[in-house]
Formats: sequence, C-alpha cells, structure tokens
Amino acid sequence: MSDMITADLVDLDLSADTKEAAARALAERMVALGRVTDLEGFLADVAAREAQMPTGLDGGIGIPHCRSEHVTEPTLAFGRSTAGVDFGAADGPADLIFLIAAPAGADDAHLTILSSLARQLMNAEFTDALRSAGDAAAAAALIRGEEPEPAPAEDTGAPEEPADHADHADTGAVPAAASAGTAPGSTGRDSGGPDRPFRIVAVTSCPTGIAHTYMAAESLENAGREEGVEVVVETQGSAGFTRLDPAVIAAADGVILAHDVAVREKDRFAGKPTVDTGVKAAINRPGELIGEVRDKAARGEVTAAAVGGRGGEGGATPVERGGESGEGYGTKLRKWLMSGVSYMVPFVAAGGLLIALGFAIGGYEINKAPSVMDHFVWTQADSWAALLFQIGGVAFAFLVPVLAGYIAYGMADRPGLVPGFVGGSIALTINAGFLGGLAAGLISGAVVLAIQRVPIPKALRGIMPVVVIPLVSAAVVGFLMFVVIGKPIASAQSGMTDWLNGLSGANAVLLGALLGLMMCFDLGGPVNKVAYTFATAGIAVASPSDSAMKIMAAVMAAGMVPPLAMALATTVRGRLFNAAERENGKAAWVLGASFISEGAIPFAAADPLRVIPSSMVGGAVTGALSMAFGATLRAPHGGIFVVPLIGNPLLYLVAIAAGVCVTTALVIVLKGLRKPVTGTSAQGPGGGAGPSAPTPGAEQPVAA
Repeated sequence: MSDMITADLVDLDLSADTKEAAARALAERMVALGRVTDLEGFLADVAAREAQMPTGLDGGIGIPHCRSEHVTEPTLAFGRSTAGVDFGAADGPADLIFLIAAPAGADDAHLTILSSLARQLMNAEFTDALRSAGDAAAAAALIRGEEPEPAPAEDTGAPEEPADHADHADTGAVPAAASAGTAPGSTGRDSGGPDRPFRIVAVTSCPTGIAHTYMAAESLENAGREEGVEVVVETQGSAGFTRLDPAVIAAADGVILAHDVAVREKDRFAGKPTVDTGVKAAINRPGELIGEVRDKAARGEVTAAAVGGRGGEGGATPVERGGESGEGYGTKLRKWLMSGVSYMVPFVAAGGLLIALGFAIGGYEINKAPSVMDHFVWTQADSWAALLFQIGGVAFAFLVPVLAGYIAYGMADRPGLVPGFVGGSIALTINAGFLGGLAAGLISGAVVLAIQRVPIPKALRGIMPVVVIPLVSAAVVGFLMFVVIGKPIASAQSGMTDWLNGLSGANAVLLGALLGLMMCFDLGGPVNKVAYTFATAGIAVASPSDSAMKIMAAVMAAGMVPPLAMALATTVRGRLFNAAERENGKAAWVLGASFISEGAIPFAAADPLRVIPSSMVGGAVTGALSMAFGATLRAPHGGIFVVPLIGNPLLYLVAIAAGVCVTTALVIVLKGLRKPVTGTSAQGPGGGAGPSAPTPGAEQPVAA
C-alpha cells in the first residue's frame, strides 16, 4: 500500500464542516499529486456513490469512495476532523474520514489492498491509533501497515515480516473465518450434533465493491467469533469473488445475504434459513443478524425455493430479483404487467413502422396485395411495399403472445414462458385481443406457481421443468382460455373496440386530454406505458379503425411535448437552469423529436413539482388538439420522422407546438418565481445539480 497513501495525502486538521467539503479538501490533495485528473468530475462520481447509500459508519468513520475514470491510480486520502463531519451514520458525525479513489478499471491487486483497509477499520486498536497519531507521516505509515517506531527490545531475532504481509493476511481473512469461533463448548442451534457449532455462510456486496463489502465481512466474522459461531463470508467486491466451496454451503445451518446489489449465483443458497438485508446492517449490527438466522433455523424457516424447486436465482422471479423485499401485491402486479409490456414494445415499434412504410410506399390498398411468396417483382415499388407490410404484419402477430408470455415470465421465470405464449396465441385465435393476453399471462404465471408448490418426489424433479410443468400448465391455461374465460374476454374486447369506433366530438377530445396527461405523468414509467399500450393495442390489427389511429396520433404527440418543452425552455431562459441542465436541453431536442419522453427525466428528477405538472398540462393540450384535428397515425413510433405517414400532418404539428409552448411557459413562470440558479457544473457534488445531474435519456424513477 506504500504507493497508495503518503504524508501528502493526510490532513490531521480537516476543517470541513460538510461531507462535500471534506471530500473536496481530500480530493484536492489527490489532484495536486496527479492522482486525479478532473476534480469536479471525480467529485461528481463521489457524490453519485454517496447518493446510493450514505458512507458513514458507526464508530466515527466516514468512507466516501468511488470508481472513476478521472482517477489515474488507486489512491487513499485520510482526514481527521475535530468537530466531526456528518456522513449519515446512526451514531453521529465522523472524525476519521477516508477518501478512497479507484480507477474505473482498477486491477485486482490494488482493490484487494483497499479491501484490506476496509477490514482494518473494524479494528478498534487501529482507529484509536489513528486518532492519536501525532503527524501526517505517522498516520500514513499506520494506514500502510508499517511500524513507524519499531521497538528493538522486543526483537527476537526472527526475520522481519514484510510490511505488506499484514495486508495479505488480512485479505485472507475470509478463508480463515471457516475456523473462526470453533472453540470447544460453543453453543448453537445446530442440527448436526451437540459438538458442532452453528455454521453460517454469508455474502457481502455493495455498489462499488471497495469498502462496505469487506467491512461487512470483517464485522460478521468478528461477531461470529464472539458468539461461538462459524462464519464463512464470500465477498463479492470489485476484485471479483471466490465462490464458497459447495461443501461449505451444504454444511451451513443458515445464510446471511448482506448486499446492496444483486447477489451473484444466489440460487446456491436456496433451501436454507436466510436473512436478506443491506450491507450496512452487517456492519452496524452483525450480532442481531446472526441471532435472526439462528432463530429462523430453530423455527425451520427456509427459502421458498427449497419447497417449490423453482429455477433461477435463489428461487426469485425476474420481478423479485429486480425489486425490493417486502413489496406489496399491487407493486408486484404492476411490475408483472410492465414486464410483458417492455418485451412487447420492440415488436410494436418494428412491426408498426414496417406496416407504416408499406402504406407510405404502396398506398392504403397495400393490405390487399397477394403474398409476396406468390408474387414479387424486384423492380416494382408495390412489391417492396407489400413485402414491408407483410413482414410488419408477422411482427405484429407476436404482440399478444409476447405480452402474455413475458407477464408469466415475470411471475414464474422461465417455466411461465410456455403456458404464457400458448395462452397469448389462444387469445388471438378467439379474438380476445390484448385483454385476453393480459389475462392469459396472469393465469399462466399463477398456474406455474401453483404447480411448483406441489411436493414432488426427488426422482421426478429432473423432468419437472422440461416435461411436467410445460405440459400441465399449457393444458390448464388452454382449457381456461378456450372454455371458461375466453368468450367473456372476447366480448369485452369487442365492446371496447366498438366504443372506440363510436368516439366523436367532445368525448374524443376528452380522451385525448386524458391520454396526454398519462403520457406526461411519469415520462416513460408505468402510467406512460399504460397509455402507450392502450394506443398500440388499437392499431395492432391488419385494418385498424379511424378512431384507433387518432388515439395513436394523440399519444405520440403528447409524449413528444415534455422533452421538446424542456429544450425550448433552456434555450429561451437559460439562466433558470444550471449548466448541466442546459447541456441536457440540447439533447432533448433530438429525443423529443424522436418521441422519447425520457429525454425530460433529468429535468423532472431535479425539479418534479414544477416540471411534471407543467408537462402534464401541455400534454393534455396536445392530446386534445390532436383528437380535435382528426390526426391519424398508423406507426406506433418515430416522432417527426413519420410525419409523412400522419393524417392531417400540418394540424398535427400545430397541436405539438401548442403543447410545447404551454409547457415551456408554465415551466418558465414557475421557475421564475424562485431564485434563479446561478451555479455551474463546477458547483461540486454538494450543489445537487452539478455534474452528477442525470444524463439525457437516463432511465431513472421520477418523483411525482
């Protein structure tokens, strides 16, 4: 570690009073030594990491850290504060602050040394020595693992141990933990015999995999030694990870998963008493976690995968793996539906644009052209138009099966795909449309989950995912769709289609306004996707009605309003926005014109109470005007690039312009009521809107 920290990177009288100021003071020392090339860019990366999870730890420690492309070599800076700096720890401010900087592509050896430091921070003797260090050189030497003043009287003549040996010994603590806490007489709720201590395997991981990952491991190991429990930890850090021996996992009585990112190969731990928590819980209260897993073992609680035998990552479905523990049924239902929609949208875009191009080249009679298998002339434009139209029609035929299949996939993982696709295809066969696809997907997932809960003899488990589950689930879903619920759903779909076809006058305008509000509410989120799916469902047929094409036009027009309005606002009143937002505004022109509503997310995330309501008003105006003007659209995507395919294109552009102007005006007025933003991107991470502002098009949740 000798090259990672020197006396020049130590400040024993850190005067900063905020975590941003502390990070800046230490980062400036790195810049002075050429370890960091861009101060503001590096601080933005530090702030982004801090936003994911506070880096304060109990015991007066703050460890701001990140991996950054602005770092030339792994570097550590240390500051000691008399007044203390708040890094979000439960027990108060930190007086020992370590700024850890790792290059974006740091090699494993350096990251291992950084992890060694993280482990040392859990040692009270180490932190006490840092608090009493008299000068910067002594503090740097202590952090490097050197002895500043060796005592000759204690020299036994043995060869001097290399300075970095302590580091390597420390990083090897994970394997050593296998024997930790095995003292005779230790007690534990153990099914393996009275003489064997309770055994726990654990996984720790954090977003950067540098500090918290290894501190959590050290904390769990120390707590295990104190309680007479064997704890073996797999650290999934930046330096990669060494998988625990399957025999060790098999012999374990319980599992602790302390992580803020997905646990890799989580299915290895299925079927055991498991405590699943955040990485900081393992640092701050390891004893409680050990107690929890022992109590679960005593009650016989195991993970669901041990019963259901589900494949995947620890028995978790794709929705569960992407969500948070404890989510309610309503949240899961929304995610299941969005899982299907997200996989369906590419088919919508590809098929819809191909069909629209076919109409543009060959006219609206192209849907009556014979199959290109029977008649195709290379030199005729109509043949190429028919080819595009028929390819698009084939792509559109997948919409409902894909929707149903991936709703079931979100619920039950891969076993849900077969019944989902079968049910979706049946929905098309009986003219149940998208409503039938939604029902088929939910039923398929539920049927598979029910089958997986049935206890299966061990000899039959091998054929379950390949034969039994697909066979039984497809048969059950097919029966329900054909015989039980198919006809009612088909009738409901027909009734909705007739209602849409009958819309006119004020009703159509009100529907356009409602769809505009929905498109601009969460800018690519679930509500936006509901409106978009509703529109695409109407045109996903060979001959869509005029009303369906009007709805599609209104939805696309409204979705273009927020990013275009933000781009215009940053152009005409740039002083109301910071430098990062003005830069995002340039990209928003292209994103808005391309019908990518997410182009407004950086603005909505930074100022939701002004941007989102303004966008909704403008979207409602555009949606209502589009319906009133009778604009139609066969393509489900494309923005201004499909204007030639739009009915009444000039009035359609007028509707978009009107909504953009309304949103722009409202944003300017609302932002003008507050003090103008005068900061720039050099404002630093403390400003909240500096270089860490979201980038254009970033998929981020929007606070409404």
